[in-house]
Amino acid sequence: MSKISQDSAVTLHFTIKLKDGSIADSTHNMGKPAKFIIGDGSLSENFESCLIGLSVNDNKAIELKAEDAFGLPNPDNVHHMDRAKFVGDSEVEVGTIMAFSGPDGMEIPGIITEIVGDSVTVDFNHPLAGQDVTFEVEILEVE
Repeated sequence: MSKISQDSAVTLHFTIKLKDGSIADSTHNMGKPAKFIIGDGSLSENFESCLIGLSVNDNKAIELKAEDAFGLPNPDNVHHMDRAKFVGDSEVEVGTIMAFSGPDGMEIPGIITEIVGDSVTVDFNHPLAGQDVTFEVEILEVE
């Protein structure tokens, strides 16, 4: 049985749990596992190092500090926008997550954190930035 090593293509199911035990995200909900290559930069090095050596059918709970999971909130990712820019049917209210066009044309999710008069504050940090999380992984395939 092959074990996970550098450059392995890994297929796995994961569930991300917050400190209070609530589930933030899970591939089980999406109905299909995640696939990535160790070393491709899609995961933090610390998280990858926790996966190295695991084999198919292994289950492991990996506790990650915020900086090794989704990073710490970056104040540069918080923007103030003119309320007039929000047009259409969508309700502009605190807590709403909206898609914005990034500089490269890709959509970036932003969460509205504050509305004062005509100024709308939008936070483009990952919703889990700054949070310690536990990844529960189930290894399905290693190539």
